[in-house]
Amino acid sequence: MKWFEHMSQAIKYIEENLTDEIDYDEISKIACCSTYYFKRMFSYITGITLSDYIRRRRMSKAAFELLTSKTKIIDIGLKYGYTSPTSFNRAFQSIHGIAPKKVRREGITLNLYSPISFSINIIGGEGMKYRIEKKGPIRIVGLRVKLEEEMEKNFKIVPKFWDKTVNSKHFSKISDMVNDYPHGVLGVTVYKNPDDIHYYIAASTDKPVKEMFEYEIPSATWAIFEADGRFPESVQKTFNRFLMEWLPFSGYKYAELPDIEVYPVSNQKLKGGHSEVWIAVKKES
Repeated sequence: MKWFEHMSQAIKYIEENLTDEIDYDEISKIACCSTYYFKRMFSYITGITLSDYIRRRRMSKAAFELLTSKTKIIDIGLKYGYTSPTSFNRAFQSIHGIAPKKVRREGITLNLYSPISFSINIIGGEGMKYRIEKKGPIRIVGLRVKLEEEMEKNFKIVPKFWDKTVNSKHFSKISDMVNDYPHGVLGVTVYKNPDDIHYYIAASTDKPVKEMFEYEIPSATWAIFEADGRFPESVQKTFNRFLMEWLPFSGYKYAELPDIEVYPVSNQKLKGGHSEVWIAVKKES
């Protein structure tokens, strides 16, 4: 339940600061997690990035002000953090599909994006298979690609990286190295600091490294969920349900360790339809 409370307070902070500079680090502090993990979790929950949400809320408020006041367009733009008419015009059109100067004409259609709220709703009815396991350090070896703090960019980087790797000679090498648990080809997001974020396609193995990258995931308690369906949609759905259905009522909190996607392989090829998502958790104090 604390998860809902923290997220609600973070949204409240955003609403109170739409006309000021919004400090992402402050939002994350309110939500009791790091900036990177807050952005990541926000995207999985809402389906949009944090920066997109803030832009939508600002442009929703700006549209109301254009309709109900005689304030100059340039002043409304400045109020919501846009220092030039061009940048405000671009942001406004991206949300409403028209230029701000056309809003005061009658019959104009606009978009409203209301504030997000977190509450207990009637959910469920769909089984969510999971198990809890404690596991010592997990050594992974494989290829990696650099990620950004902005999740919108990562949603494009990771699928391209999978396509490139699966169709390369390296994928069979990674498949052959699998000799430890969890079994399968792994997709692992490792965050160290804003300048050191990487996504690995790797194997859990004790074999020596040859022209690949190595990383050791610390010992942890893992909530392990089964995911069925197309990749990566099934994995994204699992993260969403973990955050909205499982975590608030579990007595655990997110441990902010690398998340692990486990994809089964057969004859050095990915087997579609079933995967696992490993998420490190720890008991709520």
